[in-house]
Amino acid sequence: MPQLVDPDDSTPLLRDDTSSDHPQSEDYRSRWRSIRVMYFTMFLSSVGFTIVITSVWPYLQKIDESADASFLGWVVAAYSLGQMVASPIFGLWSNKRPRREPLVCSIFINLSANIYYAYVYLPRTNNKFHMLISRAFVGFGAGNVAVVRSYVAGATSLKERTSAMANMSACQALGFILGPALQACLSFIGEQGVTVKIIQLQLNMYTAPALLAAAFGLINILLVVLVLREHHVDDDGRHINAINYTSEDSVDISEDTEESVDQVAVLTSNILFFIVMFIFAVFETIATPLSMDMFAWTRKEAVLYNGIIICCIGFESILVFLVVKVASQRFGDRPVLLAGLAIIFCGFFILLPWGNHYPKIQWADVKNNSLVSRMSEATIASNSSLEPTGCPYEQTWCQYTPVIHLAQYISSDILIGVGYPACNVMSYTLYSKILGPKPQGVYMGWLTASGSGARTLGPIFVSHVYTILGPRWAFSLICGMVVGAIILLSSVYRKLIAFSARHGRIVE
Repeated sequence: MPQLVDPDDSTPLLRDDTSSDHPQSEDYRSRWRSIRVMYFTMFLSSVGFTIVITSVWPYLQKIDESADASFLGWVVAAYSLGQMVASPIFGLWSNKRPRREPLVCSIFINLSANIYYAYVYLPRTNNKFHMLISRAFVGFGAGNVAVVRSYVAGATSLKERTSAMANMSACQALGFILGPALQACLSFIGEQGVTVKIIQLQLNMYTAPALLAAAFGLINILLVVLVLREHHVDDDGRHINAINYTSEDSVDISEDTEESVDQVAVLTSNILFFIVMFIFAVFETIATPLSMDMFAWTRKEAVLYNGIIICCIGFESILVFLVVKVASQRFGDRPVLLAGLAIIFCGFFILLPWGNHYPKIQWADVKNNSLVSRMSEATIASNSSLEPTGCPYEQTWCQYTPVIHLAQYISSDILIGVGYPACNVMSYTLYSKILGPKPQGVYMGWLTASGSGARTLGPIFVSHVYTILGPRWAFSLICGMVVGAIILLSSVYRKLIAFSARHGRIVE
């Protein structure tokens, strides 16, 4: 293959992780400063989601006693539904206007929604619906993920792409770590916390994380306004002048027609990404209710312990991203994606209940005591020292489904913590390569929307199946879905190649 030559200084392009910009040039430094702002935006987006995820269920139970596990599915899904609606909108906006505009707008919506979430306990009725609406708007603001991914894809060469996407995923994983870690730290404030009367704010273990996420959003807006600049390079790393959105002489960077993109590969990538995100949405939604049912953890224990577990998974994910960079260079993107799906299958297969031990049923130990049995359940529930723990007796499967042991739960966490990040980064790395050098805002919007659709349906699916049929059915169906994804990937394996390779410009 002939050496590529920078048209400005005739220097051979020998660097795999940099573009044709000279490393000391202002364009080069500005481009990577902007990319790092996108890394940070992805990091804060992840923090904003995970910082409350382990406390949503106990917070929901506290503010509205009528809420059940099925409604929890809708609350978790509301975030993704908002993101699904917003992603194509922000993606199209970023194709037509400077990316700074949709980013600032979306982050401000996210910031405001987190403040709303902190106040959902105030209304006298329908508190659970206020939580539902607040999470929907937090998700709508998170639709900027499509803009972030399209920016990084357009500002990196083909050789830089996998590394940049892995770095972005590592930042996302770091946010995934820090969010639950902060929630776990803030759990020591307690359920009562302190009250700031002047603004009618109850600052406790449920509201403090949302307010901290709002503060992070303010920092993010300042970085986008002050640091971000428009940059675009082609697949070979040659710098293309930034688009002038007001000038008639603006550069057209969308010379390739819609037909030049392999639409089968695009559709397949969206389906695979949907399945990957659906599976992980199921995992993150069911973690707290499952652990409370199976291990008889209290609300506070569930928030703390699951926060620690998710934090550890995040650290594991960062190590996986480092390995993915090397593995994708040696074996290719597609084999890494296939291996990730196989590991996820093992993770959910391990969770299938077996044995002769059964979970503790709520109230069983209380009703066996003749003195306490004369107390009403409402009286017991009102006493925080007698918070009911174990599997709710309303879930009839608790009586005949074997308990999932803590060792199974931890083993599953470890495997999913390996498989999910590998599949995640490979899915949208492959997708960005399939699309090629054309503006990717709308396409990335659809990819993000497909992931958000999965995160909408996943929680609803698992909350209903788990509540009615139990973990055996829920995890068996997930295993079947992963097998379907492996079959689909294998059937279109040869089509999932880079745009430049498809058109004979490079050899994969």
